[in-house]
Amino acid sequence: MAQINPSILSADFARLADEAKAVDGADWLHVDVMDNHFVPNLTLGVPIVESLARATDTPLDCHLMIEDPDRWAPRYVEAGAGSVTFHAEAAAAPVRLAREIRAKGARASMALKPATPVEPFEDLLPELDMLLIMTVEPGFGGQAFLDIMLPKIRRTRELIAKHGLELWLQVDGGVTESTIERCAEAGADVFVAGSAVYGAADPAAAVASLRARAEAVTATAPWACGH
Repeated sequence: MAQINPSILSADFARLADEAKAVDGADWLHVDVMDNHFVPNLTLGVPIVESLARATDTPLDCHLMIEDPDRWAPRYVEAGAGSVTFHAEAAAAPVRLAREIRAKGARASMALKPATPVEPFEDLLPELDMLLIMTVEPGFGGQAFLDIMLPKIRRTRELIAKHGLELWLQVDGGVTESTIERCAEAGADVFVAGSAVYGAADPAAAVASLRARAEAVTATAPWACGH
């Protein structure tokens, strides 16, 4: 089943509790954490995640676009995140970090920038609950989807199948009603959508529409047979 994770990067930061409620039916709420070092933007941190976790029943999917995630990622589990994603390019000890995130009770996820190949991390995949393929350069919302990432999504899905893993495959960046079907066909099953949800007149309806489009493709996609 396709999962839709609205990104609060596109929400009204002055009304985060209301914006969380506006996406009733979402599977997770995607929280982009940026430190102005790993990426050229600065967003929110642990205190906001703690407040948001108290304000919504939708589980939080924290995407850490930060330096030194080995130090900081466990703090986001303690703050209330149900899933924590660190970047392969920033982690010093990704296996140890994934295990620590899991030990603290959250799902462990690793993200790859567009230029980072998935193949060198094949042996790490069993340590993860989710792999995030960035379909734009991380750091800013509202960017155009990079079609050149579709083969990478397919290769990642092939690796997941090769090892018989129950690993979620997430895409983030430029996911809209016009791109989500391509992502689903390639093998993604978790979709982060920012402006496509929060820029809509009815964000909850936008979530439902995106899910329906993804699931219609997944139902006939070769990779999903028996998935």
